[in-house]
Amino acid sequence: MGFWRRFAFGLQKWMYGRYGSDTLNIAILITYAVLYIVAQIFWLPLLAWLSMGLLLWSFFRMFSRNIAARSRENRAFCSFFQRLAAPFRRSARSIKDRQHRYYSCPKCRNTLRVPKGKGKLEITCPVCGNRFVRKS
Repeated sequence: MGFWRRFAFGLQKWMYGRYGSDTLNIAILITYAVLYIVAQIFWLPLLAWLSMGLLLWSFFRMFSRNIAARSRENRAFCSFFQRLAAPFRRSARSIKDRQHRYYSCPKCRNTLRVPKGKGKLEITCPVCGNRFVRKS
Protein backbone atom coordinates (compact mmCIF):
# COMPACT_ATOMS: atom_id res chain seq x y z
CA MET A 1 0.00 0.00 0.00
CA GLY A 2 1.46 3.33 -1.11
CA PHE A 3 1.80 6.50 0.93
CA TRP A 4 -1.23 8.28 -0.57
CA ARG A 5 -3.45 5.25 -0.14
CA ARG A 6 -2.45 4.94 3.54
CA PHE A 7 -2.93 8.70 3.98
CA ALA A 8 -6.44 8.57 2.43
CA PHE A 9 -7.35 5.56 4.58
CA GLY A 10 -6.11 7.30 7.74
CA LEU A 11 -8.03 10.48 6.86
CA GLN A 12 -11.16 8.44 6.15
CA LYS A 13 -10.80 6.64 9.48
CA TRP A 14 -10.28 9.94 11.33
CA MET A 15 -13.35 11.54 9.69
CA TYR A 16 -15.60 8.61 10.63
CA GLY A 17 -18.34 9.89 12.96
CA ARG A 18 -17.69 13.54 12.09
CA TYR A 19 -20.14 15.81 10.29
CA GLY A 20 -18.27 16.73 7.10
CA SER A 21 -19.37 19.36 4.62
CA ASP A 22 -22.84 20.63 3.68
CA THR A 23 -24.56 23.59 2.04
CA LEU A 24 -23.97 25.94 4.98
CA ASN A 25 -20.28 25.04 5.06
CA ILE A 26 -19.93 25.78 1.37
CA ALA A 27 -21.65 29.16 1.86
CA ILE A 28 -19.33 29.94 4.80
CA LEU A 29 -16.25 29.05 2.73
CA ILE A 30 -17.40 31.19 -0.21
CA THR A 31 -18.05 34.11 2.15
CA TYR A 32 -14.61 33.56 3.70
CA ALA A 33 -12.92 33.64 0.29
CA VAL A 34 -14.72 36.81 -0.82
CA LEU A 35 -14.05 38.65 2.46
CA TYR A 36 -10.41 37.59 2.49
CA ILE A 37 -9.83 38.76 -1.08
CA VAL A 38 -11.52 42.11 -0.35
CA ALA A 39 -9.45 42.46 2.84
CA GLN A 40 -6.24 41.85 0.91
CA ILE A 41 -7.14 44.21 -1.94
CA PHE A 42 -8.16 47.14 0.31
CA TRP A 43 -5.75 46.31 3.16
CA LEU A 44 -8.39 45.87 5.86
CA PRO A 45 -6.83 43.77 8.65
CA LEU A 46 -10.06 43.64 10.69
CA LEU A 47 -11.91 42.12 7.75
CA ALA A 48 -9.09 39.61 7.27
CA TRP A 49 -9.42 38.51 10.90
CA LEU A 50 -13.19 38.26 10.53
CA SER A 51 -12.74 36.07 7.45
CA MET A 52 -10.32 33.85 9.39
CA GLY A 53 -13.02 33.46 12.03
CA LEU A 54 -15.36 32.22 9.31
CA LEU A 55 -12.74 29.71 8.20
CA LEU A 56 -12.35 28.42 11.76
CA TRP A 57 -16.14 28.17 12.12
CA SER A 58 -16.26 26.14 8.92
CA PHE A 59 -13.57 23.75 10.21
CA PHE A 60 -15.37 23.45 13.54
CA ARG A 61 -18.60 22.47 11.75
CA MET A 62 -16.78 20.02 9.46
CA PHE A 63 -14.97 18.17 12.24
CA SER A 64 -17.82 18.28 14.75
CA ARG A 65 -19.17 15.03 16.15
CA ASN A 66 -22.52 16.63 17.06
CA ILE A 67 -24.20 15.62 13.82
CA ALA A 68 -27.76 16.43 14.96
CA ALA A 69 -26.91 20.06 15.81
CA ARG A 70 -24.98 20.63 12.56
CA SER A 71 -27.84 19.11 10.59
CA ARG A 72 -30.35 21.45 12.30
CA GLU A 73 -28.15 24.45 11.47
CA ASN A 74 -27.96 23.37 7.82
CA ARG A 75 -31.75 22.84 7.59
CA ALA A 76 -32.37 26.30 9.07
CA PHE A 77 -29.91 27.87 6.60
CA CYS A 78 -31.42 26.05 3.61
CA SER A 79 -34.94 27.09 4.67
CA PHE A 80 -33.85 30.73 5.05
CA PHE A 81 -32.04 30.68 1.71
CA GLN A 82 -35.04 29.18 -0.10
CA ARG A 83 -37.34 31.88 1.29
CA LEU A 84 -34.80 34.50 0.24
CA ALA A 85 -34.46 33.13 -3.31
CA ALA A 86 -38.16 32.33 -3.92
CA PRO A 87 -39.13 35.74 -5.39
CA PHE A 88 -36.22 35.55 -7.84
CA ARG A 89 -37.22 32.04 -8.96
CA ARG A 90 -40.84 33.14 -9.39
CA SER A 91 -39.89 36.22 -11.42
CA ALA A 92 -37.54 34.19 -13.64
CA ARG A 93 -40.31 31.68 -14.30
CA SER A 94 -42.85 34.38 -15.12
CA ILE A 95 -40.40 36.10 -17.50
CA LYS A 96 -39.96 32.86 -19.45
CA ASP A 97 -43.69 32.03 -19.58
CA ARG A 98 -45.39 34.87 -21.48
CA GLN A 99 -48.77 33.15 -21.93
CA HIS A 100 -49.59 32.85 -18.21
CA ARG A 101 -49.80 34.98 -15.07
CA TYR A 102 -48.67 33.66 -11.71
CA TYR A 103 -50.53 34.39 -8.49
CA SER A 104 -50.05 33.34 -4.92
CA CYS A 105 -53.02 31.94 -2.98
CA PRO A 106 -53.79 34.36 -0.12
CA LYS A 107 -54.62 31.48 2.22
CA CYS A 108 -51.94 28.80 1.66
CA ARG A 109 -49.35 30.75 -0.43
CA ASN A 110 -49.41 28.12 -3.18
CA THR A 111 -48.32 29.43 -6.61
CA LEU A 112 -51.11 29.31 -9.20
CA ARG A 113 -50.83 29.76 -12.97
CA VAL A 114 -53.69 31.26 -15.01
CA PRO A 115 -53.85 32.14 -18.73
CA LYS A 116 -53.17 35.77 -19.67
CA GLY A 117 -55.72 38.04 -21.33
CA LYS A 118 -58.94 36.44 -20.02
CA GLY A 119 -60.14 39.46 -17.99
CA LYS A 120 -61.24 39.04 -14.37
CA LEU A 121 -61.11 35.42 -13.27
CA GLU A 122 -62.30 33.66 -10.15
CA ILE A 123 -59.34 31.48 -9.28
CA THR A 124 -59.79 28.40 -7.10
CA CYS A 125 -56.73 27.07 -5.32
CA PRO A 126 -56.45 23.30 -5.88
CA VAL A 127 -54.64 22.81 -2.57
CA CYS A 128 -56.90 24.57 -0.06
CA GLY A 129 -60.03 25.32 -2.15
CA ASN A 130 -59.85 29.06 -1.48
CA ARG A 131 -61.47 31.26 -4.15
CA PHE A 132 -60.29 34.73 -5.08
CA VAL A 133 -60.70 37.12 -8.01
CA ARG A 134 -57.76 38.46 -10.01
CA LYS A 135 -57.34 40.12 -13.40
CA SER A 136 -55.40 38.02 -15.87
